[in-house]
Amino acid sequence: MRKMSVVAALALGLLSVGAMAKEKRELRGNMTLKYNVLPGEANSLQEMFTKGEWYGRLRFNSFLWDWEVEYPGKTKDNWAIGIGGSLEYKTAYFNGLGATVAIYTSQNPWHMDKDEVGFVKAGKDTFSRYKVATGNGYGMTVVAQAYLEYKRNKTKFKAGRQIFESMFTKSNDTKMIPNTFEGYSLCSKDLPKTTIKLAYFTSQKLRDHTSFHDPLTFGKDLNGDGTISGVEKWANNDDAAVNKALSEVNFRKAGKDSEHSLVVAQIQTKYLSNMKWVLNYTAVPDVVALAAIEGHYRFDLNDYYLIPGFRYIKQFDQGADDVGRIGVAVANLKGKGDGYDDPYSVDSSLWMARVDLKTKSKLWWARVGYSEVADEADIIAPWRGFPTGGFTRAMAQYNWYANTKTWMVRGVVNLDKAGLVSGLKASLRYAMQDFDDKKPGVQADSNIVHLDLIEKVKSVPGLYLKFRMGLVDGDDSTYDINGNLKPDPSYNEYRFEVNYLF
Repeated sequence: MRKMSVVAALALGLLSVGAMAKEKRELRGNMTLKYNVLPGEANSLQEMFTKGEWYGRLRFNSFLWDWEVEYPGKTKDNWAIGIGGSLEYKTAYFNGLGATVAIYTSQNPWHMDKDEVGFVKAGKDTFSRYKVATGNGYGMTVVAQAYLEYKRNKTKFKAGRQIFESMFTKSNDTKMIPNTFEGYSLCSKDLPKTTIKLAYFTSQKLRDHTSFHDPLTFGKDLNGDGTISGVEKWANNDDAAVNKALSEVNFRKAGKDSEHSLVVAQIQTKYLSNMKWVLNYTAVPDVVALAAIEGHYRFDLNDYYLIPGFRYIKQFDQGADDVGRIGVAVANLKGKGDGYDDPYSVDSSLWMARVDLKTKSKLWWARVGYSEVADEADIIAPWRGFPTGGFTRAMAQYNWYANTKTWMVRGVVNLDKAGLVSGLKASLRYAMQDFDDKKPGVQADSNIVHLDLIEKVKSVPGLYLKFRMGLVDGDDSTYDINGNLKPDPSYNEYRFEVNYLF
């Protein structure tokens, strides 16, 4: 009882301090952080540290996944809980030089059994499957950010572990620990209404990893038997969107290096009136490259804005076909080439369009979107920036397999501005996903209803509550090109999250 009282007193103390102080940070709708208070300038090395800023975060995440059909050994109803937070420190700037370090933790006092971690879906990012499966227990604590920074005018250069937001690389911080990268980046806003970003990364750390790993290569042949099996599939890049055909074993069999870098160049501009343009180039040298263009135009309609937009992505095979030449089906993310015209190349493309209608009062907005992937190869993007994000992607969906067509309608209402519920926003999406029936490496068609409720608790500054629900109705009677019945992809998913920033 005494220990519980101390914990309660500490929590109340933190809440009281947060209520009295200015909010240093705020959570945006996409769960990225907006910094309201940043360190200033220092006149000495000592002041560089004494004038720095601390940022804290307490976090709770829970997940429940209920399959319509459980397939023995392949799928199982699952759940997960993560409790933790983060502590971040930013120095002041001395002659333009600064530094940032952030440590994150996610603990699992309640969890599924060790032999069941492979079944956990959305909640897997609250722990490390590799760590659990190798007998090192649940819970993660990791320094996910640690970088030096040089700032001059509106240009910043960073070296080290960092968050990098671009079209295909995101922090995707919807769980407990963000997705981060290790290397070098430059961000410049010196040109009017224009942001230029450049990056060269040598490694990535996905949200459920405790160490940095290759930005592309799937699996590690830890026992030297020439295969990727068991826990080895979680020892490298095991993102849900990773191309499993591009594994350490397959790269080596093809005589290629299994260690890669990631190069990013992006320009975003609003220089032209009522227009927004984004150009992006993202590449893993000697393997694959993505080039993208995105544009939006805003029409002024009295109390509303009408905003049509598009995105086009071209994927270039720059060496993945070397793996294809040894008979590996690199065109499919699962390495299953049946149904692909050229299963040994990753050349492909994807286009999408949307129309938004927004009230100028920011009371509500609505969207209709469509996306279509060429019937060539699946899009490769295991860096948590989703190719169809912002157009047709719903929660936990991966709709960039070859020959996939998706329609989505979405509506967002600010219930706080409507005077209905203080601090609450609601988002509802409905997506119809038409996958290629003949391809064994692609799921069956599905429709999804996705609801988000996000409350910024005004009575406690820094406190956020979020509820998410995804209801997926899949086709249970689809046969692939080989005459095999595809698994029913239907499930219901529920998430609840609490964040407190101080």
